[in-house]
Amino acid sequence: MHEVTRTVDITHEVCPMTYVRTKLALEALGPGAVLEVWLKGTEPLRNVPRSAREDGHEVLALEPRGDGSHRLLLRKREGV
Repeated sequence: MHEVTRTVDITHEVCPMTYVRTKLALEALGPGAVLEVWLKGTEPLRNVPRSAREDGHEVLALEPRGDGSHRLLLRKREGV
């Protein structure tokens, strides 16, 4: 189990704001911290993990939740 440093709920956001909010949350964390992101919808489910990987962050988990949303765990890349 990963210790979550911060949680951000983007279930009511639309692209591109889904990753913008996620990126801002990651920027506020220290290297190696874990961000929990709640997201919903096809585009965020596809784009947020991909964009995070492209920025060098690690996707630790992507799990469905019972309400149609997903829980994404990201580890902020080291050295930033």
